Order: sequence, then C-alpha cells, then structure tokens
Amino acid sequence: MTSRADRQSGMTLIEAMVAIAIIAIIMTLVWGGFSQTARNKRIVEEEVDRYHVVQLALERMQRELSMAYVSAQLNPNSALQVVQTAFVGTDRSGGDRVDFTSFSHQRLYRDAHESDQNEVSYFVTRHPEHRDQRVLARREQNRVDDNPRSGGLVQILVEDVRDFQLEYLDPVSGEWQRTWDTTQAASQPNRLPTQVKIFLEVPDLRRPDRDRTFGTRASVQVIWGLNHAIYNP
Repeated sequence: MTSRADRQSGMTLIEAMVAIAIIAIIMTLVWGGFSQTARNKRIVEEEVDRYHVVQLALERMQRELSMAYVSAQLNPNSALQVVQTAFVGTDRSGGDRVDFTSFSHQRLYRDAHESDQNEVSYFVTRHPEHRDQRVLARREQNRVDDNPRSGGLVQILVEDVRDFQLEYLDPVSGEWQRTWDTTQAASQPNRLPTQVKIFLEVPDLRRPDRDRTFGTRASVQVIWGLNHAIYNP
C-alpha cells in the first residue's frame, strides 16, 4: 500500500507538463537570442566585406588616376599616328566615365613586351548576368594605341552600384569641372586636372531603401603634356 509521503514525493502529470512547457519557453527564448545574434553577425560580416571592396576600388582609382599622363607630341601625319594619349572625363546621368592613359601598368610576366604605360577606364554598366543590377567596371589595355577609349580587358570592381561621380580641378582656372577632354583643342589640350574627386554610391546593407556614399580625392602628379621641346607651360 502506497503511503501518503510517497505520493507527495513524486510529480503529477500536470506538474510534469508545466515543467516541460517552462523549459520549452526558456529554450525558445535562448534559441531566439542565438538566432538573432547569428543574424546580426552575418549582416556585420557582409557589411565589412562589402565596404572593404568599395574601399579597395577607391584606393585603386586614386592610385591610377594619380599616375595619369598625356603627351603633347603627335605625329603630324594622322595616317602614321599609332599612339594617342588622352584624359577624357564624361559626365553621364547614372554614372560618369573616365578614360585615360597612365603609368600604372604592372608587368606580371618576365620578359613581357610591355611597359608601365597603359590605358585605363572606369565606368558604370549593366551586370553581364544580372541585367537589373549596375556595376562599377574597370577597363585596362596594357599597350597604348591610337584609340585610348576602347580595347583591352574589362572587369567588375564593385557590384550593385547606384551612382559614380567625378569632378576635376582645373589648374588654370582653379575651378572644379564636371567634364575633361585633352583630345579637343577647345577643352583642355595638353593639361590634366590637378585633382580628381571620386564619389561612389552603393545601397546601404542595413537599409536597402537608402544609399551610402563613399569618396576620396586623387592628386595627379603630371599635369602638363610630356614634350618639353615644344611645350613649356
């Protein structure tokens, strides 16, 4: 026969169900906390990686623009002209474009028939696979030819770009310009901007309905056309 003390020392079914329910609630709260922490960690890591890519792109543009140059020496016979240097900045809605010749090329292979001169372009274009997304692209041709605005290899620097804006500081007027063209006599022949402002706008990862703008400034080292024999500013 079960004594009264033995009956009181055990747990009833209702008590067991209440204890299980309490444990389930506590586990749900703990799991929810861990899940939110993991979600925040993933967002922070994606944000750090994303903005690191943006920062590297800005540093690359700054470095290559600082080594831009043009030459004032041209073959008077256009049929024999095989090399043309240029610095052309185009103001475009939705993303500017800049094409220039530079001393920024690095040879990757020994005895390669290349120099430190190259053609470089930065511009905004559609993603080759995701047509609803725009990207910041970089074009490089490791040899300067008679058309410094085409040819070479194009690669994506930054994906999902909202806007790309450039401004150029004129060494003559001291004013910022939205466009630049060394190939036209009526524009800025044989001279480069002393500085270039760079603005890159990308979506905010935390709030996709808003944008974040990053910027830097490049100081151009060689401002005047290279040909001291015929050109002395």
